[in-house]
Amino acid sequence: MNAMNAMNTLEHLSQLTHNQKHTVIASFVPLVLPQLNYKPSSDSWSILECLEHLNRYSRYYNPILAKAIANNSDGNYLQTISYSWLGKKSLGIVRPDNGKKSKTVKHMNPNNSQLGRQTMEEFLDHQTELLQLLDKAKGTNLNKKAIPVEFFKLLKLRIGETLEFVVLHQERHLQQALQVKKQLPVNQAAA
Repeated sequence: MNAMNAMNTLEHLSQLTHNQKHTVIASFVPLVLPQLNYKPSSDSWSILECLEHLNRYSRYYNPILAKAIANNSDGNYLQTISYSWLGKKSLGIVRPDNGKKSKTVKHMNPNNSQLGRQTMEEFLDHQTELLQLLDKAKGTNLNKKAIPVEFFKLLKLRIGETLEFVVLHQERHLQQALQVKKQLPVNQAAA
């Protein structure tokens, strides 16, 4: 993963985020609560658990990204995003096409949570915030190491690679949620 054109990357991430928002609205909002909480197996996540996992990440990363973007919008905008070793590794793990399962840190694992429709509403609110952050990031030094990694705050990611991490991580788990939807029992009440 070499340096990427910053504007193209931000536009791509914004488009993915719009698509993710649409996926939730079109694919999950019409479902009833038993469908949203359906688990194909006891150790897998339901659709709402996938969204709650993403909400937990957004609760951490959105405010930190907002602060970092505000503090680094000083006109030192660079045309490219470069990636640290940690950024490349993190992005490799969350890429939707990486079929390997990853262990989730305990406080980010929503397995066996009691969740309602507000989980979806919160997810959609986070997407609105993320779209605003992606827009504001257009005037920011995206190569500034300013984002502490959630599970080990001594390590820091660059602003640009963190934005990409958040969006790709969401894509990975929305694809997981869509797989759960495909496994819904045919006879499950749809009303």
